Order: sequence, then structure tokens, then C-alpha cells
Amino acid sequence: LPQVLVNVEVADRDSVEHAEPLWAAVDEASAKLEGRGRVLVRPSGTESLVRVMVEAPEREEAERVCEELVGVVRSELGA
Repeated sequence: LPQVLVNVEVADRDSVEHAEPLWAAVDEASAKLEGRGRVLVRPSGTESLVRVMVEAPEREEAERVCEELVGVVRSELGA
């Protein structure tokens, strides 16, 4: 499957754990891709980054879903 990975700079990578709007968006994106792809959002282990990865049957869909999630990360946790 096509995969898109975006690293998003954030003020505090540990705050991702409590970003409820982000996890709601991840759940929604995962539900849309159910059985056809996957979504992974996680903080970097070494940098002030959140990594957003999306796999989908079509590259355009993966890019669209990834950009939506990147927007949520930036609005909730942006540097």
C-alpha cells in the first residue's frame, strides 16, 4: 500500500498522549480506512516531533488523510 509519513514539529512531544481532539481524529480516520489501510500517530523518541503515518489503497487518499491529521497535530500541539 502507498504510505505517507510526515514529521510535525511540536512544542512538547509528550503532550500528544493527552490530545483528545487528535485521538478523535485518528479514530475517525482509522474507521474510514477500516480493512483498507492504517493510521499511526506517535511521538518521536528523541526529537520534539510527532510522526503521522497513513497507508491507503491510493496515494492520493493516504496524502489527504495524512494532511488532515497533520493539521490537527499542528492546531493542538504546534511549536
